[in-house]
Amino acid sequence: MAISSFSFPTTILFGPGAVERLPGELDKKGARKPLLVADRGLVGTPVLARVHALIPHAALFTSVDPNPIEQNVADGVEFYRAMGCDAVVGLGGGSPIDAAKAIRLKVTHPLPLAEYDDLVDGWQKITADLPPFVAIPTTAGTGSEVGRSTVITLASTNRKTVIFSPFLIPSPAIVDPELTASMPAHITAGTGMDALTHNVEAYVSRGYHPLCDAIAFAGAKLANDNLPVVMSEPDNIEARGNMLLASMMGAIAFQKGLGATHSLAHPLSSECGMHHGTANAVLLPWVLEFNREAAQQSMTALELHLDCADLANRVRELNEICRIKPRLRDYHVARELLPALAEKAIQDGCHLLNPRAVTVEDLLLLYERAY
Repeated sequence: MAISSFSFPTTILFGPGAVERLPGELDKKGARKPLLVADRGLVGTPVLARVHALIPHAALFTSVDPNPIEQNVADGVEFYRAMGCDAVVGLGGGSPIDAAKAIRLKVTHPLPLAEYDDLVDGWQKITADLPPFVAIPTTAGTGSEVGRSTVITLASTNRKTVIFSPFLIPSPAIVDPELTASMPAHITAGTGMDALTHNVEAYVSRGYHPLCDAIAFAGAKLANDNLPVVMSEPDNIEARGNMLLASMMGAIAFQKGLGATHSLAHPLSSECGMHHGTANAVLLPWVLEFNREAAQQSMTALELHLDCADLANRVRELNEICRIKPRLRDYHVARELLPALAEKAIQDGCHLLNPRAVTVEDLLLLYERAY
């Protein structure tokens, strides 16, 4: 048996009201002027007001796109320095937390973001010389609050680029289900299917990580059981908490690897503006069917665990419960873009651990099936 390296993430403060611990956590780190990174969607909401009231001395930065771009990061670094900040707090879904990670990185790391791309082993250039960072999720999807990576669309390639390092993990993550209760239904749906996709793809991927397998197996069950509940009972805090757990478990598990679903989804966001979780939801059933022969054992295990006869059809059922339209054309993706999207998707590293190897022709076929 080969030698493998396993690592697990950060301190997590979890439960209703956990956000009230934020001032004390910053005090422990000696932070006096944090940069509070959110996105425009949180401006004017009770959630942002509640958190900012806890740290009124924070400098608020909200210039983050729904799929964060390199310019957001540059603007955030400039604002951090202009305001004399000494720590970063990321508040929101995966986009502001990912942007906050990249801002934090660039405060002390001068190379262009492209130099830190995971595909070129950029992690070797990232050191522990980073300001303190606290992450507070308001969605249950990406699990970025416990993840080692940030995904930023670079200006030079217009490609979603994964930057990865254990040093990027927030510490601590403050995970309070009360902050997710006011999410709009379509965000609950898209982010919830994102969490399911992370767990399912991690479990069936070709990476070797039995610890992550166990976490993904349990996380898929939590998402499967609790997403229908939060869709019908938005104020159910227990189910909201379980979805946050599923989200974190997916992010922990996908250090093992993901798959073709994510390679296909990333260009739909950067090129077509499609919500990442929604893109995953639309594509996942088709990728599961494509992978069936190569991932028979793991998919059968998930079907038994989720008490469903067919995993791809169960994903379709959940999409219907979430009112996620099933076809790419429903999101105004132009058919003539599919070949260019497939060329982008093959450049994305997530498919490298897909249980069945893919070509650009395979990816185009999957787009066409989902269209």
